[in-house]
Amino acid sequence: MQIMKENFNKILDKKCLSSEVKWMKIFHPFIAKKAQPGQFIILRPLDESERIPLTIAGTNIEEETIEIIFQEVGTTTKQLGSLNIGDYVHNIAGPLGKPVHIENYGRVLLVTGGVGAAFIFWMAKEFKNKGNSVWAVMGARTASLLILEEEMRQICDKLFIATDDGSKGTKGFVTKVLEDALQSGERANICLCAGPVLMMKNVAAITKKYNIKTIASLNPIMIDGTGMCGGCRVTVGGKIMFACVDGPDFDAHLVDFDELLKRTSFYKKQEQCSLEIYMKNASGDKFTSTTKS
Repeated sequence: MQIMKENFNKILDKKCLSSEVKWMKIFHPFIAKKAQPGQFIILRPLDESERIPLTIAGTNIEEETIEIIFQEVGTTTKQLGSLNIGDYVHNIAGPLGKPVHIENYGRVLLVTGGVGAAFIFWMAKEFKNKGNSVWAVMGARTASLLILEEEMRQICDKLFIATDDGSKGTKGFVTKVLEDALQSGERANICLCAGPVLMMKNVAAITKKYNIKTIASLNPIMIDGTGMCGGCRVTVGGKIMFACVDGPDFDAHLVDFDELLKRTSFYKKQEQCSLEIYMKNASGDKFTSTTKS
């Protein structure tokens, strides 16, 4: 099949999974052929955009496409969300990072908060295909922000839901649901978690008590994605590691989450300033995407 290079990075499909979360299918044969669960891409939606890392939520080798799921929280994700079917993402690099090791562990536990579900969805399918019993704990601030619930129900042997406001499932955090399940006698051979840093820290503290090997998918500040800039450095087991090339997945019981929390907040003021400027100009032509002819 002849690859139509002029269609690279073209958005072929787009859906709103919630008021803040978008799903896109993008034409990129090279990444679709090589990517594996747990890997990510770095992209710039527009020429003036910053580079941001996003988890690859799935691929279709036959269609030569990749899927991404992202939450519109800052300037760059809002720019990406403003693109529509037929538009082109300015540039995409990947697949980056190390894939998750998939094998038959027996019982696999997946814990996620918010858009972290995008990370575990593809993984859940592959663990199930390997013969594992898969169960998951998924959380969100409120029911309207819960994504991929039905898709996960079709894969998982057990699925627990938690919302901060109690609008769906158990009222409270995923950590409460996890702790209750483990106290009741539920067990797993391995746990993988993705989502807010504080959530992953607390998940690791719980699973450590039950001696469950736990992998955390980290989301530090990332710029080039090749280990050159050092922006994504994290401390794991007392050693400096780089999430883009050594991860993004690490032994959660060895991660210095307190250090990671501090590093992820370094540029909060600048990010807020950028977002305010973007929102003021959002209705102008400056940030309007174009479709290639």
